Order: sequence, then C-alpha cells, then structure tokens
Amino acid sequence: MKILMLNYEFPPIGGGAANAHRCLLQQYAGNSVLKVDVLTSAPERGFFKENFADNIAIYRVGLHKKQLHFWRKIEVIEWLFKAKFQYRRLLRENDYDLVHAFFGFPTGWLCYRTADKLPYIISLRGSDVPGEHARLKLDYKILGPVFAAIWKKAAVLVAPSEGLKNRALKFLPSVQIEVIPNGVELERFSPAETAREQQTLRLLTVGRLSVTKRVEILIDAIEILHKAGYKVRFTIIGGGQMLQKLKRIVSGKNLGNIIEITGRIVAEDMPQVYRQNDIFVSASMQEGMSNAMLEAMASGLPIITTRCEGTEELIADNGFVVEYANAEEIAKAVRKLADDRQIYKQMAVAARRQAEQFAWNRVAEKYLILYEKLK
Repeated sequence: MKILMLNYEFPPIGGGAANAHRCLLQQYAGNSVLKVDVLTSAPERGFFKENFADNIAIYRVGLHKKQLHFWRKIEVIEWLFKAKFQYRRLLRENDYDLVHAFFGFPTGWLCYRTADKLPYIISLRGSDVPGEHARLKLDYKILGPVFAAIWKKAAVLVAPSEGLKNRALKFLPSVQIEVIPNGVELERFSPAETAREQQTLRLLTVGRLSVTKRVEILIDAIEILHKAGYKVRFTIIGGGQMLQKLKRIVSGKNLGNIIEITGRIVAEDMPQVYRQNDIFVSASMQEGMSNAMLEAMASGLPIITTRCEGTEELIADNGFVVEYANAEEIAKAVRKLADDRQIYKQMAVAARRQAEQFAWNRVAEKYLILYEKLK
C-alpha cells in the first residue's frame, strides 16, 4: 500500500498535530507492506528530501518562517502555493492508493483539487474546525464554504475525540466522522520513580498561550489558594500571543515568587518536567484532544480541567472536570487533592492506567484499518 501524507507542519515546525504525525510515522517505520511519502514544510528556503525510515520519505517545502510554532497567514498561503507544485509532481511520479491529510485546511485543499483521481482522508485537529477560537473567528466566516466543500469530498473524516466530532457536526451535520484518539508515548512519559512528599504542591499547565486556553483563570485560582495559606507553585509552559500579557498579570498580582512562566521548552526536556510536578491543570475552552494532558496522565499526574473536547475520553477516576470555568471552582478542586493525600495517590495511579489506553500502536492500527477500506 502506498500513501501520500500531507501536513503543513511537522517537527521542528508546529505543535501537537506535528508531534502526533511524527509518532504515527514511528509506528509505520519498517512496515514492509506500507510505503509512505510525506509532504510538509521546512523553516528555510529550498526543497528537501529526508529518509525518515526505509519505507518513509519526508519532502519539505521551504518557507520564510518567522516562528517555528506560530503560523502567520502569509506563511500558510506561501506553503499552499509552493506545496501545490510538489504535490502534483508526487502524484505524477507515484501510484498512490490514497492521500491522508492532517488538517482540513490548508492541507485538505490540495487533495480536494484531485479528489476525482485519488480518495483522501482528513484528520481534523481542532483549529481547522469552526468554533470559539478567538484569533480565527473571521477566518471561519470567510473560509466556511471552502471547509464544507473539502469535507464533503473526503472519503473519511477523522476526529480525535467525540467532543471535536460534535463540534464538527454542528458546522456540517451531513458528514460522517470517525473517531480515532490521539496517542501518547508511554515509554517517554512515565511517573517519577519515587513519590514526592514535599509540602509545596506543584501545579503545571502546558500549551500554546492563546486566548482559548484561559490561563488567566488558572492564575486567579493560584492566587486564591495562596491567600488561603496553601503552599503552591505553578509553572506555565508555552509560547504564544498571550505570553507577555500573562507575565504582566502575574507581576501585577505580585505572584512572581510562586508562578513561573517559562515560555516554550524543548520536547526532549518535557518528560522530566512532568515528573517534577504534582497536578496538571487546564482551563481551555476547546481542544481536539489535549496532547499535553495525555503526556501528564502518562507521567502519573492527576488532571484538573474545565470541560472541553476530549475530557470524556481522558478523565474518569484520574481527575476532576470543573463544569464552570472560574477560578473558585478550579481552586476548590485543587484543595480536594491537597487535603486528601490518599485520593491524590489513587488518582495518580489511575492517570497512568488511563493513559495506557492511548498507546500509539493502537492509534496506528485503527488508521491502517481505514487505509485498507479505501485501498
């Protein structure tokens, strides 16, 4: 079987979707019945080919990329324009069975134009599904008809969670959508070997710092806990448009001694970061399925989160889902774990157990079944 995969971001460019694509390819590396070509982007000019594995080749279209983890609209347009020529060249030179696109847009646009020749799968990721993303609301209005056309011609649409599937169906009720969750690298992300017994409770959040993450609510929750006499430390990891504003909020509240905003941390260091913390907290208003939350669970961290896509699949007896997105409710959930060490330990064990249901080999097998259906 020969597959062409499209993703406008791939490590070192991009975030969760780029990393998820890399992990999926690792599962397919060395598969003797599967040949995969990937068309993606590069942060410098030119056109490059890399051998990911004996059966997997990466083709990179170089861009004038300003930041590795943030896409300007002009960069998206540049990728579409340049990738179009390489996409058509790959189709001419290879006899593919299907195309697998990550993101309905911009990548889905390329395979939409050749749908009469080759079937395509689209893996919806979150930002490519109209919703409450503040920065993209105008884009959703302008590109809504384009999204709908791309989705309708797809052989299969895939969402990583029931929540994202439901959001997508609100936008276009006529389509059929499969659910295949994100995975987690269980070998890389694992609990600390010895339990932490120190008095200070260490809380962590990880993600792109956008308006939809509502990190300021988490800062307010930490302030409530601090004023109530709880010994807490809060680490905020990630870069993005809200970075400087959040730093000003922390400074204005005089919480710089207990709240640290690190910016983005390289992926290689993240397993140790999770193991150095006690609880993962999130106030995000929408997610496809949180990769950071999966990594925290695999590392044995109980989860406290507001309700959003993916929580139904991820949170059972390993954390609390706060129904009302406010600082008081989040602080109340943290106090439950801080005040009852037994419940905390039970949830930490349950977090790892829950994460083990999302091994990447299971995810890869589900995609292989879809590929076979379309072959």
